Amino acid sequence: MNFTSNEQMTIMAAREIKNGDIVFCGTGISMVAAMAAKHIHAPESIIFFETGSIDSSLEDIPLAVSDPRVMCGGSLNGTLLDAFSTMQNRTTGNRVIGIVGAAQIDRFANLNTTVIGEYHSPLVRLAGSGGSCDVASFAPRLCVFMKHEKRRFVSKLDYLTSPGYIDGPQGRQRAGLPERIATTVITDMGIIRFDPDSAGIYLDCCYRGIVPETILENTGFELDISRAVPAAPPTHNELEILRKKCDPEGYFS
Repeated sequence: MNFTSNEQMTIMAAREIKNGDIVFCGTGISMVAAMAAKHIHAPESIIFFETGSIDSSLEDIPLAVSDPRVMCGGSLNGTLLDAFSTMQNRTTGNRVIGIVGAAQIDRFANLNTTVIGEYHSPLVRLAGSGGSCDVASFAPRLCVFMKHEKRRFVSKLDYLTSPGYIDGPQGRQRAGLPERIATTVITDMGIIRFDPDSAGIYLDCCYRGIVPETILENTGFELDISRAVPAAPPTHNELEILRKKCDPEGYFS
């Protein structure tokens, strides 16, 4: 089956979610990815939103985290405090995974969603942190959606909104932040990961029709492409469920 770039990214992110994971997601493609995982292979995953809905059934796709449909069938419809307490609860172990987007990322997985250009007179003022800084600070696993362009994969962020590994392997520890178990960057060209010990960034896989050298050319810093393998494309079953169950109106595909 043919598929769009957004559909491929959604399925790739959905595959990062395992059965029993606790998934913090925002509006848009991250929400669809969480829904897809729940309907395809992770029925016991728990999806929650910063607006306070925890473990909703998501029978119909919400258009935003403030859409009342996020509350449908939820185990708890609480407050922002309930949501962020769930995310920071250490008794959940490494089961919490946060899914966010970003405008810029550097080689240590630090993110910018605030401004492009100088802060006080920016070229573009973006949406800001929202809950992204909290998610990047406290969730043990993070999945980031990015369009793969050199202007987005930069050697230095215009503004640090959300922390990754700060400046290297011990950066989070020095900043007093909990350990990051895994960071995955889902782009429209491939999947990038970070070595958990060295915080080194590397290309894990590239999509159909994309070669590692093309990804390197679109990255504004050194990227290890030696480990890259072809990504398994979305299956017929994954696409069927995505299109018919998760996003039948095609809002995010």
